[in-house]
Amino acid sequence: MLRAFTRAPLAMRFALAGCALVAAVTVARVSTASDHQDTPEVELKQLTDINDVYTFPGANPDRIVLAVTTASPITPAQSPTIGFDPNQLYQIKIDNTGDAVEDLVIYFRFDGTGRNQQVRMYGPVAPPQTGGINTLADVAPTLTGATNTSLGSASAVQLQAGLFDDPFFIDLEQFFKIIPDRAPVQGPLSKIKTQQATSFRDPGIDFLRGFNALGIVVELPENMLLPANAGSDPKIGIWATTSH
Repeated sequence: MLRAFTRAPLAMRFALAGCALVAAVTVARVSTASDHQDTPEVELKQLTDINDVYTFPGANPDRIVLAVTTASPITPAQSPTIGFDPNQLYQIKIDNTGDAVEDLVIYFRFDGTGRNQQVRMYGPVAPPQTGGINTLADVAPTLTGATNTSLGSASAVQLQAGLFDDPFFIDLEQFFKIIPDRAPVQGPLSKIKTQQATSFRDPGIDFLRGFNALGIVVELPENMLLPANAGSDPKIGIWATTSH
């Protein structure tokens, strides 16, 4: 089975192709971290904030799911009208040779605003340059269609981009009490009280329960991400970027 190096815990729930794809998998990881508005600057630029990157097995053993969440926490009041930033280029980058440089990129562009957007997905394709911040490969779209709907085929590439329940768990109030200098000084999260504490609560309280995130979820055959000489125990690295 393909193993993926990512920057996030590897368990989440997303709806794709009309069914729930649920998986938890233990794999080799570079690091485990989450970025939910972790600086005042990011908090003021909600739509460009990448929260988490996930990978897990697809519906069949030879398929893999790549997922990126952004813009969390999205409140119930924001949920009916929020959408991806049409001025941003969203990218999922794949390293399949172990050198921490992307060999393939999947690009996403969004047209329109709010919940009535169209998404264009390109790739996976070799990038015109590595480390590209805002460079889109000159290829035809792989999939196009409305956000918040399942696009593509269960035997090829599938995509759903839109609003999801944020799958990340954090007892944020207690976290800010343990590390108060991480608490924002502006915005709604600054209102959380930050009196000192030394440990997490047991059980913890899921601060993100009831909040949403914008998610980009792709399921595709594993061999679309691997070189011809991948061998019997292939590994890939996954990360994501947003850029204007």
